[in-house]
Amino acid sequence: MLSAVQIFNNPNIQFKSENFIVLSNIAWTYLLHAYFRDSKIEYRYYKMAGTRKRYDKTKRGTYKYWELERCLNDSNSPIDSVTSSNLGFLIGLRHEIEHQMSTRIDEYLSARFQSCCLNFNLYIKKLFGEKYGIDKHLSISLQFSTIDEKQVEQLREFTDLPKNIATYINDFDNNLSDELYNDIRFSYRVLYVPKSVNHKGQADKVIEFIPANTPEAEGINKEYVLIKEKEKKKHLPAKIVELMQGKGYSKFKMHQHTQLWKAENGKDPAKKLGVDVEGAWYWYDSWIKIVETHCIEKGQDYK
Repeated sequence: MLSAVQIFNNPNIQFKSENFIVLSNIAWTYLLHAYFRDSKIEYRYYKMAGTRKRYDKTKRGTYKYWELERCLNDSNSPIDSVTSSNLGFLIGLRHEIEHQMSTRIDEYLSARFQSCCLNFNLYIKKLFGEKYGIDKHLSISLQFSTIDEKQVEQLREFTDLPKNIATYINDFDNNLSDELYNDIRFSYRVLYVPKSVNHKGQADKVIEFIPANTPEAEGINKEYVLIKEKEKKKHLPAKIVELMQGKGYSKFKMHQHTQLWKAENGKDPAKKLGVDVEGAWYWYDSWIKIVETHCIEKGQDYK
């Protein structure tokens, strides 16, 4: 895991995310193998031949051990569900990058990598003792760039990611509950607020942690709520009607849209097709796909 972090923080290395994903996957696999071994839980593949176990082996005769996904899915896994979701995302992403080279995914996914590191440090100390903690070996990575709002908006659009990776990220996120999506064990997001004044005699820290129950934190949290609402692209109903009419369905109007979402129970929170923002309902891209499918099926009724 230290190798994964060192490579990701190295400014001379490209292909950072791909290296991190592969190495962190191995680190977690070894951690769980060590836990199963210590707990005397079988983590080798086998088949029963009568009352005896017949172990699966490679061509060279070595045992086939469980991969990370199999470890996490086992009922004996000590890993909580949110951390497992974070790792499940990275496992799926690893499958994607194995078959197609990607570019510039570092900026998109660093928050999830950060959670992966923090979760690993938590569990290695929890399962094996404080002496194995890796936090004492790490420091804050220095940056040469700042991020402005325009850059942030570009990052959210996935414009320069390969289509297979952008699709994978969107599909994975759309299936998450808001509670899980915003859990720091899944994605550790940090707000960087430039600090213009520091009192003399105090340590000039790059990162300063503010207690949650302070006025300073309350102000930042209000801003963060607005930022979170931008993370998923949202559309007002009128915009969706306009999009459908632009595709040639001129008879699809607001009334038809209202009838459709009522018939589909589209505002059911469990479906995660949209969100209420200060009394106004916004729809996600996933709802637009449903609307377009509906228009295609109706065909000439809306043309």
